[in-house]
Amino acid sequence: MKPLIILRKIWFFYYEGFVHQKEWSRQVWFIIILKLFIMFFILKFFFFPNFLKSKYSNDKDRGDYVIEQLTNPK
Repeated sequence: MKPLIILRKIWFFYYEGFVHQKEWSRQVWFIIILKLFIMFFILKFFFFPNFLKSKYSNDKDRGDYVIEQLTNPK
C-alpha cells in the first residue's frame, strides 16, 4: 500500500473514534489537553528559567559549562 493511503486510514480511524465518543469522554480529553498545556507551556516560564542563557552569553561558554558539570563529579 502507498504511504499516503496508510496515513489516510490512520487519520480516519482516529477521527471516527473521536466523533463517536460520549460527552463525558470529550470532557476528559479536554481536561487532559488543558493539563498538558498548563504543565508544558505556562509552568515552564515561571519555574524553569533558562539558566545557561542568563549566565553565559555565547554557545561556547554554555557548552564548556555543561561539559564541566558532566565530567567533574561533586
